[in-house]
Amino acid sequence: MFNFFKKWKGDPQPFDIEELSNEEIKKGEIPKHIAIIMDGNGRWAKKRALPRIAGHHEGMKVVRKITKQANLLGVEVLTLYAFSTENWKRPKTEVDYLMKLPEEFLTTYLPELIKENVQVRIMGDKQRLPKHTLNAVEKAINDTKKNSGLILNFALNYGSRAEILSAVQHIATDIKRGQLNDSDLTEDVFSSYLMTNSIQDPDLLIRTSGEIRLSNFMLWQLAYTEFWFTDILWPDFNEQSLLQAIYTYQQRGRRFGGI
Repeated sequence: MFNFFKKWKGDPQPFDIEELSNEEIKKGEIPKHIAIIMDGNGRWAKKRALPRIAGHHEGMKVVRKITKQANLLGVEVLTLYAFSTENWKRPKTEVDYLMKLPEEFLTTYLPELIKENVQVRIMGDKQRLPKHTLNAVEKAINDTKKNSGLILNFALNYGSRAEILSAVQHIATDIKRGQLNDSDLTEDVFSSYLMTNSIQDPDLLIRTSGEIRLSNFMLWQLAYTEFWFTDILWPDFNEQSLLQAIYTYQQRGRRFGGI
């Protein structure tokens, strides 16, 4: 049982991970949708006697590297858990900085995202986002909407329970208005009321920093997703880390409840 848990957690494979290359990984099945819980920025900074915001800034650079790598590998959707509905509980100075990061990232790298045919999207409750954050995100969405490559989907002020509750409320309203029959409610219909209605469910979930929980992230969508947990802190996560996660994914058999 312990060995099984180690394999599920994503411990290093019995070979030199540095030997993996994009070309080698492309010989196997590439997950179409990868979701990442980017965790460990604060601990990375603390280990270096730096303020927490330094870890968040370093983590922003990793977003660029992993987006480029995923795009090169042919991943279709990359969803990044950037800010949860629970993160508002953090100190105001940290929250304020986190709300500036999307603006800084998109202002700095938007020309590169456009050039590389990346399409920016966002899911989450936009109403509480500061105007400067929302303006930067909406500009990036508009400027990349015609791109046909990787979808870079930021989960910003996102919480899965709130998303599911909102879907239930909208379904109840549509049934009451006669726009939907309760007998027609299926998993596919329910999914169409979620924020991810235009993209497929994740094939692979990655969580960094050694934590083994979902933290209110895509609870419905992750029903048959393969999980890969690593002790690597997000600012230390790199292209080889992503290749290792995908390699582990490729070694698993996905049966979706079958044999």
